Amino acid sequence: MNQQRFDYRTGILASPLEVDAAEWNALLASQAQPTPFLRHEFLSALEATRCAVADAGWQAQFVTLTDGRTGRLAAAAPVYLKGHSYGEYVFDWAWADAYRRNGVEYYPKLLCAVPFTPVQGTRLMAANDHALRHLAATLLAFAEQADVSSLHVLFPTEREAGALTELGMMKREGVQFHWLNDGYRDFDEFLSTLEQKKRKNIRAERRKVREAGVTFRRVRGEDATDADWRFFSKCYRQTYREHFSSPYLNLDFFRMIGETMPQNLLLVIAEREGKPIASSLVVYQRDDASGGTLYGRYWGALEHVPCLHFETAYYQPLEFCIEAKLGVFEGGAQGEHKMARGFMPTVTRSAHWLAHPAFADAVAKFLDGESNHIHAYVDELREHNPFKS
Repeated sequence: MNQQRFDYRTGILASPLEVDAAEWNALLASQAQPTPFLRHEFLSALEATRCAVADAGWQAQFVTLTDGRTGRLAAAAPVYLKGHSYGEYVFDWAWADAYRRNGVEYYPKLLCAVPFTPVQGTRLMAANDHALRHLAATLLAFAEQADVSSLHVLFPTEREAGALTELGMMKREGVQFHWLNDGYRDFDEFLSTLEQKKRKNIRAERRKVREAGVTFRRVRGEDATDADWRFFSKCYRQTYREHFSSPYLNLDFFRMIGETMPQNLLLVIAEREGKPIASSLVVYQRDDASGGTLYGRYWGALEHVPCLHFETAYYQPLEFCIEAKLGVFEGGAQGEHKMARGFMPTVTRSAHWLAHPAFADAVAKFLDGESNHIHAYVDELREHNPFKS
């Protein structure tokens, strides 16, 4: 019996702009768990607006496999050479500190991820299982041959994580909180599924915002004006200012994705007395099978109103999910407070390889214990879920 022969040409690209956008997006669309964040438009906007470039500690090293027979893109992954651990949301600061205390360099490292985006989904795009395994092996070989301490693949699918762990990479697990749409007709029907105390608290929070005279506009990306994007960016920067931090993204980035992928964007703008005072940006993608997914991303406010955050960043997007019949609302990183609002714990994953044998052994033992803790934590949370028995 003849076996199919595969011939791949490996590319290491210094910019997402070096790969054909249509080919990249076509390969992404064929994956089981695509997200808008892996679209060529999103990644190239990060580069073009200098949010994720070498000067910011994100040097693109995108790995591609081209089919030698057809010349078409067979597999690809967004890979960056990192000089720090900011903007990742799978925290390895303790590992870096352990390296430092023992006189070993942790940076640079290789990272396969979407910058600043803790969203689980496709990371290793591949036309078939063989291409996936070959891409996983190529990533590991790249790391082994490069002058780096480690390779980290953040928020991959379960299938991709399996391909990586088969090669010896270590699996790490985390927790996020996701809301599932059980075919609700409206927000009130969703509320009716919650325990009385939770339902009462949500209604009280929404009432406080209404009584403060706040109204809302939901602006789809296609309808957003430059004034809308400028106001949102101002709110976004304010959030970082309040946390004494520097924002990862800039106005040019938001303007650019507003132009290139408006079909995936929704702005929620809060107004009082005709003046905008707060805003959130959510990203969504429709899917024929599940209805689609909404991703909570960024929020900010220029005035303080009690409960305004919950209304702008959770309840308004939840209403949009129900109206648009989207199946899932992923609330982003961390946040047990989301459970009281109907979001349930979901286990996320990442894969890690460390070049230093002693550190690799230590991290492997740590991850075993951490994984046991994560599963016990999720079980406990689910026992105290906010829904009626």
